[in-house]
Amino acid sequence: MMQQKNELIVIGKVLGTHGIKGQLRVIPYSGEASSITSHRSLLFRSPDGKYETHEIDGAVEHRKRVLVSLKGHGDINQVLPLVGNEICIPRGQLPRLPEGEYYWCDLIGLTVVSDQGEVLGELVDIMPTGSNDVYVVKSVSAEYLIPATEDVVREIDLGQGKMVVVPLDGLLDL
Repeated sequence: MMQQKNELIVIGKVLGTHGIKGQLRVIPYSGEASSITSHRSLLFRSPDGKYETHEIDGAVEHRKRVLVSLKGHGDINQVLPLVGNEICIPRGQLPRLPEGEYYWCDLIGLTVVSDQGEVLGELVDIMPTGSNDVYVVKSVSAEYLIPATEDVVREIDLGQGKMVVVPLDGLLDL
Protein backbone atom coordinates (compact mmCIF):
# COMPACT_ATOMS: atom_id res chain seq x y z
CA MET A 1 0.00 0.00 0.00
CA MET A 2 2.95 2.30 -0.54
CA GLN A 3 1.71 5.65 -1.88
CA GLN A 4 3.07 7.19 -5.08
CA LYS A 5 4.74 10.62 -4.87
CA ASN A 6 2.74 12.04 -7.82
CA GLU A 7 -0.49 10.25 -7.01
CA LEU A 8 -3.44 12.64 -7.13
CA ILE A 9 -5.29 13.30 -3.88
CA VAL A 10 -8.86 14.61 -3.90
CA ILE A 11 -9.01 17.67 -1.61
CA GLY A 12 -12.47 19.02 -2.37
CA LYS A 13 -15.49 19.18 -4.64
CA VAL A 14 -17.30 21.90 -6.58
CA LEU A 15 -20.81 22.01 -5.11
CA GLY A 16 -22.20 24.75 -7.32
CA THR A 17 -21.84 28.31 -8.45
CA HIS A 18 -22.12 31.50 -6.41
CA GLY A 19 -23.66 34.53 -8.06
CA ILE A 20 -23.42 35.25 -11.78
CA LYS A 21 -19.78 36.35 -12.01
CA GLY A 22 -18.27 32.89 -12.29
CA GLN A 23 -17.50 32.01 -8.67
CA LEU A 24 -17.53 28.37 -7.62
CA ARG A 25 -18.70 27.04 -4.23
CA VAL A 26 -16.19 24.41 -3.13
CA ILE A 27 -16.24 22.14 -0.10
CA PRO A 28 -12.73 21.44 1.19
CA TYR A 29 -12.61 17.81 2.35
CA SER A 30 -10.09 18.66 5.07
CA GLY A 31 -12.52 21.14 6.60
CA GLU A 32 -9.82 23.80 6.26
CA ALA A 33 -10.27 26.53 3.64
CA SER A 34 -6.50 26.83 3.33
CA SER A 35 -6.36 23.39 1.68
CA ILE A 36 -7.95 25.12 -1.32
CA THR A 37 -6.95 28.79 -0.92
CA SER A 38 -3.22 28.08 -0.61
CA HIS A 39 -2.91 26.99 -4.27
CA ARG A 40 -2.31 29.15 -7.36
CA SER A 41 -4.00 26.65 -9.64
CA LEU A 42 -6.30 23.70 -9.16
CA LEU A 43 -6.72 20.44 -11.04
CA PHE A 44 -10.39 19.64 -11.68
CA ARG A 45 -11.51 16.05 -12.34
CA SER A 46 -14.90 15.66 -13.99
CA PRO A 47 -17.23 12.75 -13.15
CA ASP A 48 -16.17 11.10 -16.44
CA GLY A 49 -12.49 11.24 -15.41
CA LYS A 50 -11.25 14.14 -17.55
CA TYR A 51 -8.78 16.60 -16.02
CA GLU A 52 -8.47 20.37 -16.47
CA THR A 53 -6.12 22.79 -14.70
CA HIS A 54 -7.31 26.32 -13.97
CA GLU A 55 -5.45 29.24 -12.40
CA ILE A 56 -7.07 30.79 -9.34
CA ASP A 57 -7.91 34.49 -9.54
CA GLY A 58 -9.16 34.57 -5.94
CA ALA A 59 -10.37 32.26 -3.19
CA VAL A 60 -12.04 33.14 0.11
CA GLU A 61 -13.65 31.20 2.92
CA HIS A 62 -17.45 31.57 3.05
CA ARG A 63 -19.70 29.63 5.48
CA LYS A 64 -17.47 26.54 5.81
CA ARG A 65 -17.01 26.52 2.04
CA VAL A 66 -14.58 28.28 -0.28
CA LEU A 67 -15.61 30.67 -3.04
CA VAL A 68 -13.16 30.30 -5.92
CA SER A 69 -12.77 32.65 -8.89
CA LEU A 70 -10.81 31.34 -11.86
CA LYS A 71 -8.71 33.50 -14.20
CA GLY A 72 -10.53 34.09 -17.46
CA HIS A 73 -13.86 32.85 -16.06
CA GLY A 74 -15.92 35.92 -15.14
CA ASP A 75 -19.33 34.54 -16.05
CA ILE A 76 -21.50 31.81 -14.52
CA ASN A 77 -21.85 30.07 -17.91
CA GLN A 78 -18.07 29.59 -18.10
CA VAL A 79 -17.90 27.70 -14.78
CA LEU A 80 -21.16 25.70 -14.88
CA PRO A 81 -19.38 22.72 -16.53
CA LEU A 82 -17.11 22.48 -13.44
CA VAL A 83 -20.00 21.89 -11.00
CA GLY A 84 -19.68 18.35 -9.63
CA ASN A 85 -15.94 18.16 -10.39
CA GLU A 86 -13.51 16.98 -7.74
CA ILE A 87 -10.43 19.07 -6.99
CA CYS A 88 -7.14 17.17 -6.89
CA ILE A 89 -3.53 17.93 -6.09
CA PRO A 90 -0.40 15.83 -6.48
CA ARG A 91 0.45 14.00 -3.27
CA GLY A 92 3.81 15.77 -3.14
CA GLN A 93 2.03 19.10 -2.55
CA LEU A 94 0.51 17.91 0.74
CA PRO A 95 2.23 19.39 3.79
CA ARG A 96 4.27 17.02 5.95
CA LEU A 97 2.40 15.96 9.06
CA PRO A 98 3.85 15.64 12.55
CA GLU A 99 4.78 12.16 13.75
CA GLY A 100 1.67 10.13 14.60
CA GLU A 101 -0.70 12.14 12.35
CA TYR A 102 -2.04 10.76 9.08
CA TYR A 103 -4.05 11.91 6.11
CA TRP A 104 -7.44 10.25 5.86
CA CYS A 105 -6.64 9.13 2.31
CA ASP A 106 -3.75 7.07 3.74
CA LEU A 107 -5.93 5.40 6.37
CA ILE A 108 -8.87 4.43 4.14
CA GLY A 109 -8.28 0.89 2.94
CA LEU A 110 -6.12 -0.26 5.86
CA THR A 111 -6.77 -3.73 7.26
CA VAL A 112 -7.84 -3.37 10.88
CA VAL A 113 -6.65 -6.08 13.25
CA SER A 114 -7.22 -6.54 16.97
CA ASP A 115 -4.24 -6.75 19.32
CA GLN A 116 -5.09 -10.48 19.54
CA GLY A 117 -4.54 -10.88 15.78
CA GLU A 118 -8.22 -11.07 14.76
CA VAL A 119 -8.88 -9.39 11.41
CA LEU A 120 -11.81 -7.04 11.97
CA GLY A 121 -12.11 -5.75 8.41
CA GLU A 122 -11.19 -2.80 6.21
CA LEU A 123 -11.28 0.84 7.25
CA VAL A 124 -13.83 2.22 4.75
CA ASP A 125 -14.77 5.63 6.15
CA ILE A 126 -13.89 8.17 8.81
CA MET A 127 -16.53 10.19 10.64
CA PRO A 128 -15.44 13.39 12.34
CA THR A 129 -17.15 13.93 15.69
CA GLY A 130 -16.71 16.68 18.23
CA SER A 131 -14.06 15.01 20.36
CA ASN A 132 -12.35 12.43 18.12
CA ASP A 133 -12.79 10.82 14.73
CA VAL A 134 -14.52 7.45 14.44
CA TYR A 135 -13.21 4.79 12.05
CA VAL A 136 -15.83 2.78 10.16
CA VAL A 137 -14.51 -0.75 9.70
CA LYS A 138 -16.37 -3.26 7.54
CA SER A 139 -15.96 -6.98 7.26
CA VAL A 140 -18.05 -9.43 5.23
CA SER A 141 -20.46 -9.89 8.14
CA ALA A 142 -20.17 -6.81 10.37
CA GLU A 143 -19.51 -3.09 10.64
CA TYR A 144 -17.60 -1.68 13.59
CA LEU A 145 -17.30 1.92 14.77
CA ILE A 146 -13.87 2.35 16.32
CA PRO A 147 -12.93 5.53 18.19
CA ALA A 148 -9.71 7.07 16.89
CA THR A 149 -8.11 7.47 20.30
CA GLU A 150 -4.65 6.53 21.55
CA ASP A 151 -6.03 3.97 24.03
CA VAL A 152 -7.82 2.10 21.19
CA VAL A 153 -5.57 2.59 18.14
CA ARG A 154 -2.19 1.16 19.10
CA GLU A 155 -0.35 0.99 15.80
CA ILE A 156 -0.68 2.29 12.26
CA ASP A 157 1.68 0.76 9.72
CA LEU A 158 1.10 2.30 6.29
CA GLY A 159 3.86 0.18 4.76
CA GLN A 160 2.11 -3.02 5.85
CA GLY A 161 -1.35 -1.55 5.20
CA LYS A 162 -2.43 -2.38 8.74
CA MET A 163 -3.92 -0.78 11.85
CA VAL A 164 -3.82 -2.55 15.22
CA VAL A 165 -6.56 -1.74 17.73
CA VAL A 166 -7.29 -2.74 21.32
CA PRO A 167 -11.08 -3.09 21.34
CA LEU A 168 -12.86 -1.56 24.32
CA ASP A 169 -15.31 -3.83 26.16
CA GLY A 170 -18.44 -4.23 24.04
CA LEU A 171 -16.92 -2.61 20.95
CA LEU A 172 -17.05 -5.80 18.89
CA ASP A 173 -20.43 -7.03 20.21
CA LEU A 174 -23.06 -7.29 17.52
